[in-house]
Amino acid sequence: MMGGMDGGVGREPQYDVFADEFLDHAEDGFANAHYDRPACLALLGDVAGKRVLDAACGPGLYAQELIRQGAQVVGFDQSPRMVQLARARAGQGEFRVHDLADPIGWLADGSVDLALCALAIEYVDDRVSALRELRRVLRPGGALVLSRLHPAGDWLRHGGSYFDVRTIEETWHRGWQVRYWLAPLETTCEEIYAAGFFIERLTEPRPVPAAAALDPAEYDRLSREPRGFLAFRLRPR
Repeated sequence: MMGGMDGGVGREPQYDVFADEFLDHAEDGFANAHYDRPACLALLGDVAGKRVLDAACGPGLYAQELIRQGAQVVGFDQSPRMVQLARARAGQGEFRVHDLADPIGWLADGSVDLALCALAIEYVDDRVSALRELRRVLRPGGALVLSRLHPAGDWLRHGGSYFDVRTIEETWHRGWQVRYWLAPLETTCEEIYAAGFFIERLTEPRPVPAAAALDPAEYDRLSREPRGFLAFRLRPR
């Protein structure tokens, strides 16, 4: 089953109310700086001279690194405050307020070389439509890097049937309230296929070695258990 179940997540920009706290947390935090960001950037590969779309860009931490590596970055986020932070952090590029759930009408077909959607697809009710739009704006031969919470980790935390597609509400770091979709891996793969992609690579990232000194227990746990993230490199088919 794909999207649109269980009442959905809705369109409230959930991260707007804690955008500044999130930037402080994610800039050097374990899960973002030493786990998801390195994995996604590695899957994107050489970005020098390429136009890269950072979909759901958050406070611009990925964009900042992409620009440092020579990319021309176009980014958007549902949260107005996140967009302000991204503009300030990136220093260049084009950033605007836009919902990942909506058509990206301001980008032409085949207008970007690469696209990144990091840890955001879970917040979209119609994920197939969102992925189709990302496919549309990719040039022929381009690629989308997509990361999401690991479905096995979701199931270990929340229980129930692993195969149920459902929304949950959760309290995260510093009391942040979030609502997002749980879905098994097969559902994510079916949504990717329905959107017109094939999976070129699927990785189950491990923390970078430097993270061992930051939090030894978390480093050990995420090096052994499927409780973190998945990352995909997708090609239009």
